[in-house]
Amino acid sequence: MKKIIYVFVFLLAVSFSAEAQRKGKKVSIEKQVERTLKKMSADLELSTAQQNEIRPLLAIQIADRNEMVKNRKDLKDSGEKPSREQMQKMRTERQHKIAEMNKKMKSILSKSQYVAFEKMQKERKEKNKKRNNN
Repeated sequence: MKKIIYVFVFLLAVSFSAEAQRKGKKVSIEKQVERTLKKMSADLELSTAQQNEIRPLLAIQIADRNEMVKNRKDLKDSGEKPSREQMQKMRTERQHKIAEMNKKMKSILSKSQYVAFEKMQKERKEKNKKRNNN
């Protein structure tokens, strides 16, 4: 039964993603948060209380990510290349935000949920690395 639910949630997420890409419109932060929270809830079996604690963290994380992408796009469009110091500063800020998010998630999730969360992060990182290398 769980597998059926996981498959259904996955297909639902894929269909939402495909629909957003077809329309060429950007998905709002709230929709991104809800989609991410649904996936996390299914994968980590989050309680309602945990979902309510994680929701604002995801909103902040997604807003920061969107801002970072916009800044990188603006920098690319201007034709400027960031200096090594700027790149190091951006990398350090990103790593700090990731560490902060992981610390907060560790306080919210149980040990087994946090282990599964770390596994999800590693898989996503490998998938992104593979996609960027191709």
